[in-house]
Amino acid sequence: MTVPPVRTPASIALGLGALAVVPFVGGAVLVWVDTAWHPTIAQALSAYAAVVIAFIGALHWGLAFPQAAPAPRLFVWGVVPSLVAWIAVLLPPRFGLVVHAVTLVACYLVDRATYPAEQAAAWLPLRLRLTVVATLCCLVGAAGA
Repeated sequence: MTVPPVRTPASIALGLGALAVVPFVGGAVLVWVDTAWHPTIAQALSAYAAVVIAFIGALHWGLAFPQAAPAPRLFVWGVVPSLVAWIAVLLPPRFGLVVHAVTLVACYLVDRATYPAEQAAAWLPLRLRLTVVATLCCLVGAAGA
């Protein structure tokens, strides 16, 4: 079996990653605005966090696909974040957003342990930056929900 080339972030991924935090930042700010939209904004922030968490988990399936004999843990972990995020969306946003924040950190820690073995360690700095912003926004959103 040959080792795949080192996977590094494409410039488009950097730009899209930056755009991906806009709903986090917007939701975290807007949840503090006292309007009739407050419950909708808090729920929207929670739903967006769940979508992003599901995407992060699914990346592990993408790491496994090109391999002839992928480690089962890639597939198993790939679904765990989405299941946790689904439960968090069902909670009131003040609690669900905390669960999302913890899940985002857990996903990063798993990725930090997994990515080097999968030749994807070059993605970790971007993952860290996005995780910090998303996690803080979830916590700010929870505090304002």
